[in-house]
Amino acid sequence: MKRDRIVQATGAGSVGAMKNWRYIALHTAAAATFIFLLQRYVLHASLESCLLWAVVIGGCAAGLAYSQSNR
Repeated sequence: MKRDRIVQATGAGSVGAMKNWRYIALHTAAAATFIFLLQRYVLHASLESCLLWAVVIGGCAAGLAYSQSNR
């Protein structure tokens, strides 16, 4: 119900929907970058381990941001 009102207010396919995807992408990139830098330079982990954790945490951050944007 609430989402229908938002779509009506912003119009289907308008900039309002695109902002959500931009924020999700920014949240994902920020989380992945933070974890990569933390693991690589603070914890001195290997490059493969850093990239793996960055992808995993980035995916989790994307899921969390997506669920929060649909509230």
